[in-house]
Amino acid sequence: MAFADLKNDFVFRRIFATRPDLLCALLNDLLGRTGKRTIEAIEYLPSEQLPLVVGAKLSILDVRCRDREGTTFVVEMQLIHVPGFINRVVYNACKAYVVQLEEAEKYVRLTDVVAISICNFELWPDAEQRAQGLPLVPMLSRWNMTERKSGNHGLLQVQYVFLELPKLPGQRPETPGAELWAWLFAHAPELAEIPADLSRGPYRAALELANKATFTQLELDAYRKVIDEIQQAEELAEVRWAKGEAKGLFKGIVKGKAEALLAVLAARGLAVSMDARARVEGCTDPETLDRWLSRAVHAAPIEEILALTPAASPAQSPASSNAPA
Repeated sequence: MAFADLKNDFVFRRIFATRPDLLCALLNDLLGRTGKRTIEAIEYLPSEQLPLVVGAKLSILDVRCRDREGTTFVVEMQLIHVPGFINRVVYNACKAYVVQLEEAEKYVRLTDVVAISICNFELWPDAEQRAQGLPLVPMLSRWNMTERKSGNHGLLQVQYVFLELPKLPGQRPETPGAELWAWLFAHAPELAEIPADLSRGPYRAALELANKATFTQLELDAYRKVIDEIQQAEELAEVRWAKGEAKGLFKGIVKGKAEALLAVLAARGLAVSMDARARVEGCTDPETLDRWLSRAVHAAPIEEILALTPAASPAQSPASSNAPA
């Protein structure tokens, strides 16, 4: 027995966009809904496909639904941490809130929106939080606008929920809830069979729907197609990350050379005009900065160091003295 990856968009939709009972169970666990607040029925809404990068399926609004009270839920699986991700989550949630009204309709018709993002990466890494002396953000975090002094949670119209899968504890949770869903999202493809002690109900049903033996050939093809798209997106993200790292390293080198040059000039007591400083800080060529730094050790006029005027050394020929910096 082999199980498909629940994080795969096709599989996610196969489970949660066709079985409202399973989607209700997921929402209740992620939102902590119990008792009278339990979501018992939902109405599916059209989903939007919004790739962040042309040619790469980096993100999908997988499932949209509304409960009997009118609250809209936007549930998505996000595999790659791309720039602007949180901004996009906020944008889509606010858009879902705003588009409820037609022109001239009353604002009281607006109902709450909850954006739920299941992330295959850490949004708020523990190490970074510790380094900044900030409280750790749990694997399942819920966000809304709160009045700072009183802690009043009065503005609940737009809320956000993030499930960061890498923060999942190592062992399978023994009790039902959000952590068990996270474990299934993270480990379903590693299973050879449904664990005998796995709670009956939505968790077992989700795994049964992820059993690849139940897929038709067309469904298997769709599943593999999404795998290819995810791999392409990951490769593209790696290339962009590498380019960004290289660019950042280059900028750091250039900045360091410019700072070293200005430090030498200051140590020698040479006055640096605003124009000269702008020329140094605006230079993006490491070789030019090295040449200026070499001159700064022994040359006196700042104009000669930066080649703002021809050097007066008799050892230079007219051609060499007029060479570009």
